[in-house]
Amino acid sequence: MFIRMGHVITTVIGALLIAAGFNLFLIPHQLLSGGVSGLSMLTAYFTPVSVSVMYFVYNVPLLIAGWFLLGRRFSLLSIISVAATTIMIALVPESMVASDPIISSVFGGVLVGVGAGISFRVGGSSGGFDILGSIVTRYRDFPVGTVTVALNGLVIFVMGYLQGDWNLALLSMVSIYITGKVMDGIHVGHVKVTLFIITDDTDALLARLLQIERGITRISAEGAFSHSKKDVLMTVTTMYELAELKRIIKEADPRAFVNIVETVGVMGSFRKRSL
Repeated sequence: MFIRMGHVITTVIGALLIAAGFNLFLIPHQLLSGGVSGLSMLTAYFTPVSVSVMYFVYNVPLLIAGWFLLGRRFSLLSIISVAATTIMIALVPESMVASDPIISSVFGGVLVGVGAGISFRVGGSSGGFDILGSIVTRYRDFPVGTVTVALNGLVIFVMGYLQGDWNLALLSMVSIYITGKVMDGIHVGHVKVTLFIITDDTDALLARLLQIERGITRISAEGAFSHSKKDVLMTVTTMYELAELKRIIKEADPRAFVNIVETVGVMGSFRKRSL
């Protein structure tokens, strides 16, 4: 299990953006972010317990589930994200940047979506229902943000019932919808691509690529101009895993020629997984 320092830094930056979305836009208007974050806010609105404490407490069982179902690297980055977000929520001062709740719901949703999206992009999550969404999308081909929005609906209805203010509940739903769309725009794990890799060092490249547990087809080819024998390796993966694959190819065979095309659809066995 290897985690780059750049990924950790990106995760912390994502946590800062999430905390800013909470404390500068959503919480001052008593709006919800949805999911575990929304539960934490809802609890804080009706009890003296802080949002940061409840955010951490609610995330613990989900992080444990993620550890066993989604892999240790994903879970470790998610733990870093949850811990960093907990600290950032406590550190970022609560201040009403925009007096209009509609503007706050939009910009709060964007900040939270960007923060969660870049956490996904480097292989982790921001915790909460994002982990549940990742578990679902591992076995079903749905965008993470869409799954998260669906899971968040129940929290919004509870908010409307308890607060008796459906305007705030619906504004919270707008914010959550925007968050989901921004996440899907950044984290494109449901988008599949096909790689055609032309290499002179097949064995070394295969030794690395087979570790990703994706099917790889080896095709014999010949250069039209040089008439030299080459191998073409073809594999289908997701945009989420593409960065890791490109890194592996560059390290194993820097001279390899790679053609990457977006895949409209696949038939047969295609296992969703987290690196």
